Amino acid sequence: MAEALALVIGGLTHEHALIFAAASTLLQVFVRYRYYAGVLKFMTLALFAYVATAFTVHIDWSAALAAAVWPKATLDTNYFMMVVAVLGTTISPYLFFWQASQEVEEMQVGRTQLPLRDLRRGGDGEIDRIRIDTIVGMFFSNLIAFFIIVTTAAVLHAQGLTNITSATQAANALRPLAGEFTFVLFALGIVGTGMLAIPVLAGSAAYGAAEVLGWPATLEARAPDAIGFYLIIAAATAIGFGLGFTGIGAITMLIWSAVLNGIVAVPIMAIMMLIVINPALMGRFGARPWLVALGWLGTLLMGLAVISLIGSYLMS
Repeated sequence: MAEALALVIGGLTHEHALIFAAASTLLQVFVRYRYYAGVLKFMTLALFAYVATAFTVHIDWSAALAAAVWPKATLDTNYFMMVVAVLGTTISPYLFFWQASQEVEEMQVGRTQLPLRDLRRGGDGEIDRIRIDTIVGMFFSNLIAFFIIVTTAAVLHAQGLTNITSATQAANALRPLAGEFTFVLFALGIVGTGMLAIPVLAGSAAYGAAEVLGWPATLEARAPDAIGFYLIIAAATAIGFGLGFTGIGAITMLIWSAVLNGIVAVPIMAIMMLIVINPALMGRFGARPWLVALGWLGTLLMGLAVISLIGSYLMS
């Protein structure tokens, strides 16, 4: 984010990063969830900068769509690593904590004070809301990811630029090839998505750790009432800020964290599937058979991708 903003308005990268980290932390600590959620939802509009970017460059859409349906696979370690990384960013372990906790937040803000499994009747409206929210979110996130992939493939990869190590390098590579407008859109898209992502990443760590420790864990609480929870958010954000001084490329760190997410997701998904088929835990809200089948299929595919990565690495 700091690199992208520096490209647009100038200034020093680390100073921009400090401002972003501080602003994100202060918003989460001092703005209550019911108001901050609206800010986060508004920030998702920044994602459409990537859609706009795709229409500012020349793309052979017939070839792009054909390759999306039937991609050419290169069965080596790098290929499997990227597959696991993509899966790790799609089904990330931190999202299990974030989404579950966010649904509790949503129910506590004026809808219902009881967990769904404790309701003797009703609750279908909440399930429908969660289902619609998830489907819409999945559709748009995958749509925008598709446009990011197509744009970078058509502009960067087509020009032989296949080793991008930072946001600065990606944006600067787009500037002469796709024009100033595309460059600015891409850079501002990084800033917008970053402001959206920081609370999710830091918040999921805080939810998970605070709940294990038995601390109050809610973005609705005022700072004095959930000191431990907010301290974890601040610490997670500070660690992220500190990583900028390690000298390791941001893209490199993103890829490896995505690979680790993909590996860790497999056992967590298996545990989650065991939970959703347990009547004692789920009550009358147990997953339907077709959903259970799809869940186990997804877990199996994630596991196969990880096994393929490990196997290709050992044989290389």
